[in-house]
Amino acid sequence: MRALLGRERSAAAASSAKGRTIDIGWLLDTDKARFIWEEPRRKKPSDPSPTHAKSVTLCPSVRDHEARTFEVPCPIDVRLAFRKDEKGQPALSNLDGDMSAIRGKHLNQMLAIVAPREWRHPNRPVIQLMTPYVFLSDEPVWMTQIEPIGRYRADPWPGVMIGGRLPIHIWPRPMMWAFEWHDVTRPLVLKRGEPWFSLLFETMDPARPFRLFEAERTPEVIEHMQGLSAVSNYVDKTFSLFKTAQARRPARLLVRKSQPSENEAPAA
Repeated sequence: MRALLGRERSAAAASSAKGRTIDIGWLLDTDKARFIWEEPRRKKPSDPSPTHAKSVTLCPSVRDHEARTFEVPCPIDVRLAFRKDEKGQPALSNLDGDMSAIRGKHLNQMLAIVAPREWRHPNRPVIQLMTPYVFLSDEPVWMTQIEPIGRYRADPWPGVMIGGRLPIHIWPRPMMWAFEWHDVTRPLVLKRGEPWFSLLFETMDPARPFRLFEAERTPEVIEHMQGLSAVSNYVDKTFSLFKTAQARRPARLLVRKSQPSENEAPAA
């Protein structure tokens, strides 16, 4: 009888854990111009309301996929051109010049050209735009950053965004937007408010719902991020440090900010 009751309790606990919502937080690791960085948002279809019961819009798999997909909007308006300087080194030009919405000094603080020897292809420059977005969780969650999903561009980018995947429960770090420039004869045009990149979240149980909300930048979060900051300058494979990050991680990193969020509703 005791064994039976024990199994029933275990089954009930497992069922409860399976249905429990996983909390995922986002925060801005900056004290400047915070208002240009918008809240990550669920991917919302722009199509008209369906008029047929079998419409693609009503497909359960499509709806579940879109409910679990978030996108981050671009913070700035800029038109960039790739060029070589007088020494033959890769350089960038802001095509809007004095009419640019962003000052050159501040654009240069956000933007960097990766050293040519680190490119994936000798004729495809790689640039990076730094962002203050940090994502974290107190349960095992892996996050994948990719190009905006399901967004048609009349004027496609002249290359591809370089995606990545990392465990945000032990490796919360400011995100980069990395771009591989395939056609250097065409400018890269970024528009404020347009989808910039998409985010997908993986948990130990794919069926469990999750919710995304703004988190506090607590002293514990700051200290943990300092431990993983710039480690790629010292080691080749940062994934080898995951065990260290896990061992030195405080019991709790995720603390929710007080104000509610429109994206808080759990994913289906």
